[in-house]
Amino acid sequence: MRRWCGTGATLVFGAGLGTALSRLLSIRGGEEEEDKAGLLSRVPVIPVPIVQASELTVSPGGSGAVMKYGFPSLANIKTRESYVTSYDPRTRTASWVIERLNPAVLSGPSDRKYCDFKEDNSVHIFHRSTNADYRGSGFDRGHLAAAANHKWSQKAMEDTFYLSNVAPQNPHLNQNTWNNLEKLCRSLTKRYLNVYVCTGPLYLPRQEADGKLYVRYQVIGQNHVAVPTHFFKVLILEQENGRGVELRSYVLPNKPIDEKVPLEDFLVPIETIERASGLLFVPNIMKRTSSMQAITAK
Repeated sequence: MRRWCGTGATLVFGAGLGTALSRLLSIRGGEEEEDKAGLLSRVPVIPVPIVQASELTVSPGGSGAVMKYGFPSLANIKTRESYVTSYDPRTRTASWVIERLNPAVLSGPSDRKYCDFKEDNSVHIFHRSTNADYRGSGFDRGHLAAAANHKWSQKAMEDTFYLSNVAPQNPHLNQNTWNNLEKLCRSLTKRYLNVYVCTGPLYLPRQEADGKLYVRYQVIGQNHVAVPTHFFKVLILEQENGRGVELRSYVLPNKPIDEKVPLEDFLVPIETIERASGLLFVPNIMKRTSSMQAITAK
């Protein structure tokens, strides 16, 4: 058991750490240990520096309400009816998207059949993806903020169909294991006051035949939309009566995953995602709570 103690907070890394990190880079659908699973396990876990994060204060249910725990980064912030995002013009996808889930937003009159994927006209034409980029690519338009998370408002659900809120995702992953993770996020609203969900792409290095580490990823379409090697979800689970928060952090490879593999096997320390993504979560969360526990095995 490994612990890092900060002011009024404890991060707990349980026995599942080895399994989670091993799976992080090594699940390759039958390929042999291509990714050298020890890559991220060699990264030391240390306190991350404090950052100053802007916050929005708006009425509950609005997009700004999701920012209670601050911004993971400050570049190219965009707000929608149902989420807040940071857009990366180089990859033509978001760096992160944050939603706040509770029973009120998961039910309502909205209907997916009235929604269509659409270009984000707020992004410069040089830096946006189009439906044509995905056509025939072999990848799904994988939601980052899930449509089913926002039944409370038709506009909120429609906003999840901006192409700035999707990334190229393996169809088997999108329709199975990733879908199960999204369902898990929704189910947790039965046990917690609010479930804050931050989702984004990762582009992780792997060791190749010459022994060197490379970051390689495919691009699709005329606009060269980047295909992530992995995806992450960070869940901030807000307990009732001000008893603090729990964290769960997942990383899944962007490829088919055997459905028999439990989601718990993809739990990783939040520092792993912070280091790999260039984002910071812990300092902002610690501003808002005196009790925080990060779960890497449940």
